[in-house]
Amino acid sequence: MHYRTAAVMTTLLLAALPATFAASSVEKIRNDKVRVTEDTLAPGESEDTSAKLPSMIVYMADGTAEVSMPHGKPQNGSVKEGETVFQSAEAGTIKNTGSSPLHFVRIEFLTAGNPETWGMSGLSPHYVMLLENQYARAYDIKIPAQTFEPQHTHHDRVVVSLSGAELEHILPDKTIQPSTLKTGEVVWRLGATHIGHNLGQTNLWVIAVEPK
Repeated sequence: MHYRTAAVMTTLLLAALPATFAASSVEKIRNDKVRVTEDTLAPGESEDTSAKLPSMIVYMADGTAEVSMPHGKPQNGSVKEGETVFQSAEAGTIKNTGSSPLHFVRIEFLTAGNPETWGMSGLSPHYVMLLENQYARAYDIKIPAQTFEPQHTHHDRVVVSLSGAELEHILPDKTIQPSTLKTGEVVWRLGATHIGHNLGQTNLWVIAVEPK
């Protein structure tokens, strides 16, 4: 009876733990440059960012979040699908203060980076630069269905697919490489020079993050 009572008490204590411990985090990519996780916070849940490396967060859907850092007041407000923000390597938390799941990708940088500024160098002119610092360059890519993007060159990158499409890459020697992305997919793509072709019936929308 004593052991049964102890087991019941342990179960009750675990159930009473704060939601901070219930966050879902799945590792998607790990190499010598980045560690990438896909995280989901239920309403009221929070995730501790202490002891983490510098990172970028890409929100996968609209929501409401409170970000608390050691210095300054917590920032609470709406976030938009595709919104990309940088977080320094400081202790803090991110909390879902909305009524629906908060879904985002966290890209942690495993190197010291490079102070060199890349800007739009090598990129297709219709890409939208989101932010750049010593750790990475991030940009927004949209390719409408049945259209091409100009030939361009990019570095190794994390690609977060917000709207997938049937794709192919045309290399300078005219070789064709399949490159289809599914909505919600998070992949690592090596640097390359190519023409992007959306040959499907859906518009492509991705956020690309290139670690330095």
